[in-house]
Amino acid sequence: MDRTNTKRVKIGNVVIGGQNKVYIQSMCNIKTSKVKSVVKQILELEELGCDIIRVSVLDEKDAKAIKKIKEQIHIPLVADIHFSSKLALLAIDSGASKIRLNPGNIENEADIARIITKCKEKDIAIRIGVNSGSLPKNKFKEADYKVTSSLMIDTLDSYIKIFEKYDFDNLVLALKSSHPLVCLEAYRMASKKYSYPLHIGVTESSIKDVGLIRSTVGLAPLLLEGIGDTIRISLSDDPREEVIAAKRLLHDVGLYDDYYTLISCPTCGRTQANTKKIATSVMNLLEKYNKNITVAVMGCVVNGVGEGKAADIGIACCGNKKYVIFKDGEILKRTDLNNLLIDFEEEIKKM
Repeated sequence: MDRTNTKRVKIGNVVIGGQNKVYIQSMCNIKTSKVKSVVKQILELEELGCDIIRVSVLDEKDAKAIKKIKEQIHIPLVADIHFSSKLALLAIDSGASKIRLNPGNIENEADIARIITKCKEKDIAIRIGVNSGSLPKNKFKEADYKVTSSLMIDTLDSYIKIFEKYDFDNLVLALKSSHPLVCLEAYRMASKKYSYPLHIGVTESSIKDVGLIRSTVGLAPLLLEGIGDTIRISLSDDPREEVIAAKRLLHDVGLYDDYYTLISCPTCGRTQANTKKIATSVMNLLEKYNKNITVAVMGCVVNGVGEGKAADIGIACCGNKKYVIFKDGEILKRTDLNNLLIDFEEEIKKM
């Protein structure tokens, strides 16, 4: 897939932009000063496939905790800053790999200039994170509280000019809204207007089931058009769900190879198995293996080996708690419900 050739920007031990892969990002939901818990969460996210992690900086304790956290993790850490340039400077001194600034609440040019100077000294990047819910007050008045993609671009443009005035171009851009179509249009506009790498996401997308749909609506077209250098699927859920969702989306648009594809039948009156339960168990099992394979879970013989031929390996119910495991359209093994997952995992290990 052809991807937009954006400026390359170094974030800790990762380089985004150019023709590099789309990196997965998430955010801790624990107060940053609780170092032990935050480190535990980040290490779990690393293992799942998170490439970049963001933490909130609400006070000096949070800012100073970054140093201890960085000593124990392996991925770049982004400090999320709102309202306070002082906290931004503390986070930079503590070793943050990147700073996120919100044009809606850090507007003073002198404060921004001090942050720029410090980032130049440390050679770290800044993400300008425009959020439709916290635009500068004058922008809200202009829009009569109706946020459009053009208004978000206008806000971003005004902010970028400050950075370029101070000869700072180590930037990453984000234009997030809770409305997926506003996000989609804003990112398309930004891709045409700027050469800086883009962090894409639909913010405040809601609880998992709703948020996955909303994020896919806004982000899948961008990815298919080659737009986006880092991604976050923002969910009202465990951050682990964000990472898994991002992997699945990237995989389905052809941008993440080392991941599985799970297909399962919608069930009907012929089904004599709890297909949902089995498919969920298989999905959880597959998360342990970085295998680019297609796996089918079918509830009856009609949708079994026959319709599962497109899969590399699969399971089909034959009734009366009897199952077959098949590969490339041929039956490998007959088994029962008690041994199904054990037998299936053994076959996965061989692939």
